[in-house]
Amino acid sequence: QVQLVESGGGLVQAGGSLRLSCAASGRAFSSLAMGWFRQAPGKERESVARISASSSKFYTNSVKDRFTISRDNAKNTVYLQMNSLKPEDTAVYICAAGAGTWLGAMDYWGKGTLVTVSS
Repeated sequence: QVQLVESGGGLVQAGGSLRLSCAASGRAFSSLAMGWFRQAPGKERESVARISASSSKFYTNSVKDRFTISRDNAKNTVYLQMNSLKPEDTAVYICAAGAGTWLGAMDYWGKGTLVTVSS
């Protein structure tokens, strides 16, 4: 009952920046915990960043101080601002939403948007 649509992926050179957006529909956005995950070829999906309904934030160590997650409840949208991108950031970035504990399992998933960082 929650649909998530990502946008903003693309090709960027190392050291560059990109902003991903995830638009949510289907239920009250402000009550949801939101997150960004990524999956690189041959690797398992990992959590990148999360934001709670009250805007508490989590970042995995590999993106700490480079990425910023934020939300705009009026637009039902969560963002991931990615700065100082590295080739190892290359992955499909997937938006997720959860109705429960914000650091727990997510319930809804988008299809993903590809981010490619060149050397």
